[in-house]
Amino acid sequence: MKRFLLIIIASCGMMTAHAQCGIENTAFKSGEYLSYDLYFNWKFVWMKVGTASMSIIQSTRDGKPAYRSSLITRGNSRLDGYFMMRDTLLCYTDLDIAPLYFRKGAREGDRYYVDELWYTYPRGNCHLRMHRIDHDGEVHWKDAEYKNCIYDMMSIFLRARNFDVSKLKVGENIPMPISDARRLSNSWLKFTGKTTIKMRNSKMKFRCLTFSFIEREDGKNKELIRFFVTDDKNHLPVRLDLFLSFGSAKCYLTGMKGLRNEMESRVE
Repeated sequence: MKRFLLIIIASCGMMTAHAQCGIENTAFKSGEYLSYDLYFNWKFVWMKVGTASMSIIQSTRDGKPAYRSSLITRGNSRLDGYFMMRDTLLCYTDLDIAPLYFRKGAREGDRYYVDELWYTYPRGNCHLRMHRIDHDGEVHWKDAEYKNCIYDMMSIFLRARNFDVSKLKVGENIPMPISDARRLSNSWLKFTGKTTIKMRNSKMKFRCLTFSFIEREDGKNKELIRFFVTDDKNHLPVRLDLFLSFGSAKCYLTGMKGLRNEMESRVE
């Protein structure tokens, strides 16, 4: 009986931590599909250099209901001559968006590497089992455990779409601890206000909320991505400005289907 009670207590602790790392999903549903065009600034001229697509479907993970989300980016021949980009990101979360698994397979320039994360929630903590295959084929395994919730590039994106922005003030920072298979980043999302933007090569306009994703490294704050998300229940990213080590890039939404909510932010 004592052993049985200990198992029940430990299970309750794991469920509590799991729940704390989740958030109620009101922004998307299974079957959502988004497509984007990628542009790169080359000598003050913006050129289309590739495409990206993101999909979300309800699936299972370890026999339990889960969301399976994927993001695929593909550079075209214009970009390949300068910097080859072939990225595939995959993540599983539970239905409350608590992360369960993440994988990134990336061909960036002349490098190909793989990052994997497995999440468990023992003793009310967040445990990461990390696996990395470097571009030279060297394999790394590592474990880390944190008292706070930790996310990856995909699960934090799904979580952020479900923030209650009505409670945010301009200039407010939202901590966003993100890990890959190498390290945990000191990063946060900064709410910078509202604006209306026009899509490239389209007459569509959207009322948007703007956020900056910022990372602190070597004592300096660096803005990595600026997000423009629809000011409605979808919180759909319609434009992303990326500040890369080798230049600037932009992503524009070109197609969408399977949305959960009406696009009330669209300006006619």
